[in-house]
Amino acid sequence: MEIASIETFTNEYVCFVRVRTGDGKEGWGQVAPYNADITAQVVHRQVAPYALGQDALDIDYLVDIIPEREHKFPGAYLRRAIGGLDTALWDLRGKREGKPVCALIGGSPGPLRAYGSSMKRDITPQQESERLKGLRDRLGFDAFKFRVGAECGRDVDEWPGRTEEIVPTMRRAMDDGVALLVDANSGFSPKRAIEVGHLLQDNGVSHYEEPCPYWEYEQTKEVTEALEIDVTGGEQDCSLVDWRRMIDGRVVDILQPDVCYLGGLTRTLRVAKMAEKAGLPVTPHSANLSMVTLFTMHLLRAIPNAGKYLELSIEGEDYYPWQQDLFVESPYAVEGGQVTVSDRPGWGVTVNPDWLARSAYRISALEG
Repeated sequence: MEIASIETFTNEYVCFVRVRTGDGKEGWGQVAPYNADITAQVVHRQVAPYALGQDALDIDYLVDIIPEREHKFPGAYLRRAIGGLDTALWDLRGKREGKPVCALIGGSPGPLRAYGSSMKRDITPQQESERLKGLRDRLGFDAFKFRVGAECGRDVDEWPGRTEEIVPTMRRAMDDGVALLVDANSGFSPKRAIEVGHLLQDNGVSHYEEPCPYWEYEQTKEVTEALEIDVTGGEQDCSLVDWRRMIDGRVVDILQPDVCYLGGLTRTLRVAKMAEKAGLPVTPHSANLSMVTLFTMHLLRAIPNAGKYLELSIEGEDYYPWQQDLFVESPYAVEGGQVTVSDRPGWGVTVNPDWLARSAYRISALEG
């Protein structure tokens, strides 16, 4: 079953990928969001030439051979582009076999606990606590993540004193049955990160994400070793060599690969397997409501070392206007703090035809 064509439908933020085989079967995937139009060019220039004519079911071969053929480009854009191919091929296989992707990788459809993930720092602690309490009461979330520090902030907070204010404010707003997580987005030096970590521990926060510049593994490890709280990270990492370094070096307590940043489901499964052997849980990064969260839902329903919950963005069109109207029916309905992986074949979602009609289109196909 050879790959006959690879199509992209894109705007600046989102790029959907459709793969078709010579017998008319098709599957849908997505590259990582942000500058997705640039990644679409990489799909056609550096991925499609090696995928066209190949066996659509030999996904492992493709995600290995393409980086080898393009070995002079070891960075993120190529991995993002490979992820678009990989996720489309998993959807194709699921539709061909009449199974959801989670069932193809050893899992089953069903519910998943989710944590409501805030992306905002331009919000006061009181405003943040009020909106998260509203979501708790309305949708049943029993876990939330909020932001501390400033993104790559070099120890400078979003505004003076915000971190010291928001942590106890959030704890007072939520009873002990609600798990609290924070994300520092590479904001602190080790010294400052450890100070903040003690504040988090004193207030019953259980998850401390990316406290130091994510590329400085030794800094993060210093924080991990100094604290009792779970230190987490990995969302930006797209090299399997770096993942081995992170896991073998016990840099963090919980691993957070992003299916789209890392290069697709196949590569993420490899990271999950390495983590399983090391006794580490996997709580992936899925910080928007494009297909990345759907990919993560299927992954978490299948791997034995899945973390406690799925990251589910709580931000709407005011924050992410580009994530609106992507699907005919959203796969992210929350009930009782849970989302559900459907039993529909493949990823179980239909991309909105109206969105596709507004996108920039390109195709790479076998000649003839």
